Parts: sequence; structure tokens; C-alpha cells
Amino acid sequence: MTHNFLNLEVWKRSRALVKDIYQATETFPSEEKFGLISQLRRSAVSVPSNIAEGCGRGTTPQFVHFLDIAIGSLCELETQIYLSYDLAFIKKEVMTNLLEEITIIRKMTLRFRASLKKNT
Repeated sequence: MTHNFLNLEVWKRSRALVKDIYQATETFPSEEKFGLISQLRRSAVSVPSNIAEGCGRGTTPQFVHFLDIAIGSLCELETQIYLSYDLAFIKKEVMTNLLEEITIIRKMTLRFRASLKKNT
């Protein structure tokens, strides 16, 4: 294992994002428990989980693959945040803050992925 995910800033930020998503979904209607709440939380949890799993893989190409999955989960999460706003489940300020953090984490992940690919 070349990288320890516990030391990666992108993993730390994505882990904090999970907490933000859980807090944001606490006020959703109860009928969304198995719908949008579940989708948002799974997408958010997928990001740090895939970064960590990639760290545990034996090769750089495998790590890059798991970073790609994390990036896909960030895109999925972004869409779900917009949907949550469209359905009036979250306020514009909450949406804006979450989208800003998603953008930061996505850029960090893309840069990290590029650096890994460059060093292969």
C-alpha cells in the first residue's frame, strides 16, 4: 500500500462531506427514507470508501480505477443535491455549500488521479 488513506486530505474532506449530507437529509420528508435520503447518503459514503479501497489495492492502475469511481459518485451526489433543491427539501444556501464542497473534492481527486497516472 503506497498511500495511507488516513493521511490523504481528499479522504478527510470527503469523510466530512458524508457528515454534511447526513445532517442535510435529517429534515427530508420521512417518505424519502428509502428514496432520495438513501441515495444521497450512499453516494456520499461511496466517495471516501472508494478512496480508501483504492489505497488498499496493489497497483496504481487499480487505485486510479477506484478514484474514477469516487469521481462518479461525486457527480451522482451533485445531481441528487440539485434534485433535493428542486423538490424543496433543502434551501439554496445548503445546496450552494454542498455543491462548493463537492467541486473542491472533485478537483482534488482529479489532481490526485492525474499525479498517480503521471508517475506510472
